[in-house]
Amino acid sequence: MSIVHRLLAERALLPDGWAKDVLFEIAVDGSLAAVTADAGAQPAARHAVRAAGPVLPGMPNLHSHAFQRAMAGLTERAGQGGAAGEDSFWTWRSVMYGFVETLSPGQVEAIAAQLYVEMIKAGYTTVGEFHYLHHDPEGRPYADPAEMSERVLAAAAHVGIGITHLPVLYAQGGFGGQPARPGQRRFLHSLDAYLALIQELMRRHRGNPQVRIGIAPHSLRAVTPEMLTGAVAGLDALDPEAPIHIHIAEQTLEVDDCVAWSGRRPVDWLMGHLPVGPRWCLVHATHMTEAETRALAISGAVAGLCPTTEANLGDGFFPAIAYQRLGGAFGVGSDSHISVSPVEELRWLEYGQRLLERRRNRMTGRTGSVGADLYRAALEGGARALARPIGSLAPGHRADLLVLDAEHPLLYGRQDDTLIDALVFAGNANPVRDVMIGGRWVVEAGHHFAEEAVAARFRGAVATLAA
Repeated sequence: MSIVHRLLAERALLPDGWAKDVLFEIAVDGSLAAVTADAGAQPAARHAVRAAGPVLPGMPNLHSHAFQRAMAGLTERAGQGGAAGEDSFWTWRSVMYGFVETLSPGQVEAIAAQLYVEMIKAGYTTVGEFHYLHHDPEGRPYADPAEMSERVLAAAAHVGIGITHLPVLYAQGGFGGQPARPGQRRFLHSLDAYLALIQELMRRHRGNPQVRIGIAPHSLRAVTPEMLTGAVAGLDALDPEAPIHIHIAEQTLEVDDCVAWSGRRPVDWLMGHLPVGPRWCLVHATHMTEAETRALAISGAVAGLCPTTEANLGDGFFPAIAYQRLGGAFGVGSDSHISVSPVEELRWLEYGQRLLERRRNRMTGRTGSVGADLYRAALEGGARALARPIGSLAPGHRADLLVLDAEHPLLYGRQDDTLIDALVFAGNANPVRDVMIGGRWVVEAGHHFAEEAVAARFRGAVATLAA
């Protein structure tokens, strides 16, 4: 295997823990060909580039709606979408529907590129794009039905982030076959048209190690049981290992409506009707009983947690401590992008549990170092949810890594797991210095190679939307 880069790190977080003098040998396809600890005296190390600080695996972002980055901060006025004092997820959703009415393919691409640059600079190296803006403003397919998907994929390729693209199946306005609302017309597909889209995207991007295609039935309220079963069967025929993501149990009203429709709560219904397992990611899953929490944990599915968005929307608290004690897998995502920081997602995941229990250091894992345990768990769960060889600095995985600035005041004097604790809990400054994705340096000394041009196009898109 041809080696195109060699990187020597004084300290690096490997699958078995921290190691010193780690030599990374990176293949031409962007994967890690070899990872060798205590390699400082090896001949190959003498010719390697030296990392400017400690090295961590890049974080997967398992849940994103890219276009929502351009509306972040625009929904914080009382009474938008409903009566003043009654603001909720549902009134926020009404405002969001208005925002998407006129978005063009070019604007979506510009917004996604800007978002993805921000993600990379913050330490995300792969994104799970839960993509439901498919059609033109009248709800008609574009000449290329994959137009909007291709714009998002083009944005990811341009800025260098890895992507698991998850086109959304959306077919109805509520449980029991309620008709879709006018604000949802850009999202809607028949099952046949949807599976044709998935097949075509897989054909176009087959062999690209930076792209993975999966499916995302939007939610139990947005698809019929028959469509959900058909979508999973159709995916199995195309790629039986491809990921499946679904929103579930985010809001108490959703739970109540599901019970009224089916007699069962959302997670319970899903577990009883579909073969939920490790290829599944249940996004939010905020409102679960003890039995549902146990069922999700033992299924091997990943809970997709987005604490900053869940707080912003008033969703509630995920039962993280009980779920963790049961061995449940989780990862984090930035969802609506009111924050684009893996650190803030991990911090608020822990802080939410502290506020609930009025005690400290709740989500301790195998090391007892809360920040480091959260980081490791989110790497593992995010990699599983996005179905790519990421989240670990090991041979055969993608060469997705972060170099931290050890001289940054936030991290100075910190070592190993204490360094990650400081990264997660000790401040809001960003000490990510360099970022490599798929063997390519995309951020060096804090600067993304395309950030100026991307920002200019983003400003143009926002100016047009605001006019």
